Amino acid sequence: MSDQDHQKSIATQFVSDHRWWIVTAVVIYLFYLLEPILTPFLAAAVIAYMLDPLVDKLSEVGYGNRQVGRTLATLLVMTGVILVVTGLLLIIIPLLQQQSTLIAQRLPLLLDHFHQQVEPWLLQQFGIRLNIDRTDIQKLISEHWQTAGGMIGNVLLSAGQKGLSLIGMLANILLLPVVLFYFLRDWDAMMAEIGDLIPRNWIGRVKTLCRDIDSVVAEFLRGQLSVMLSLCVFYSIGLWLVGLDMALSIGMIAGLLSFVPYLGFALAFIMAVLLALLQFASLPEVIPVLLVFGVGQFVESFFLTPILVGDRIGLHPVLVILALMAGGQLFGFAGVLLALPVSAAIAVGVRHTKQSYLRSEAYLSSQPQIIQTLDE
Repeated sequence: MSDQDHQKSIATQFVSDHRWWIVTAVVIYLFYLLEPILTPFLAAAVIAYMLDPLVDKLSEVGYGNRQVGRTLATLLVMTGVILVVTGLLLIIIPLLQQQSTLIAQRLPLLLDHFHQQVEPWLLQQFGIRLNIDRTDIQKLISEHWQTAGGMIGNVLLSAGQKGLSLIGMLANILLLPVVLFYFLRDWDAMMAEIGDLIPRNWIGRVKTLCRDIDSVVAEFLRGQLSVMLSLCVFYSIGLWLVGLDMALSIGMIAGLLSFVPYLGFALAFIMAVLLALLQFASLPEVIPVLLVFGVGQFVESFFLTPILVGDRIGLHPVLVILALMAGGQLFGFAGVLLALPVSAAIAVGVRHTKQSYLRSEAYLSSQPQIIQTLDE
């Protein structure tokens, strides 16, 4: 055999031995290249995964020999989701607009309070003198408020100059419900077809692995959804009881963004404290707002998350943050969508690998030597 034939044989053998790693690398690279157009498909896949159990149950509902069916169930579920999202937007957006106007109106009062009480205290305790002119700040706010229309015009002009990007974004938004409909309607059939492609000698292990991954992700998503809704109710009612304006909008932000650990709490806390400083006449009146967030964080950490999510899912909050940031850094918004399922799959894979290692001869054969070493 010539050297050239020998090299071809080695290359063929290498590709044959590592074909699955090569296929995985090619798929990841293609995913990276196609990320801008894959976003609606990935978003639809994630949403379809979450809504598929509801469609399954609804499709079996019926009377006598007649059932709702998969297509009608999909349309009903999608209609409900669209109505809920639209309702949330109709509630949150006007409230945030009112909050912005309220901040602009009450900021001069906060500056007066700061000038009358905080500045003398800073001067007396630390010798710090802050020369803050209310007139200059009001003039600055007025000038920027008047130029807001010009800024909007510039944004619209820029959007017009980048029409293709705007058209692409709108196309993705319009494409999402279409793709979601077909994913939801044909989800079970697509999963069955993917299962048929798995090598038969792997099918038992792959089914076990997928079942564990599905259990982890489903437990996390459904438990986290319950936590989000509970926090929305708690913060909205708590802030309303202490008399804070825009309590509903801040409560909903705190709850809906709690999916990313500490993000919703931090953002809502900053907004609530700022609004409380603008609304109330003295600093002691802000303390009840701080107590609401303190109690909310305690309830979430020690009651809601352990009870509704639990430690059995195996996804630590730090790992969730790392996965979301890594997915966003590598693949943008699509990476954020896939960060949680991929991290759950990796966690389950690591758990199975650990169990296999603990049952392996390499581990078991080392135990007598370890015991003997400890005895010595």
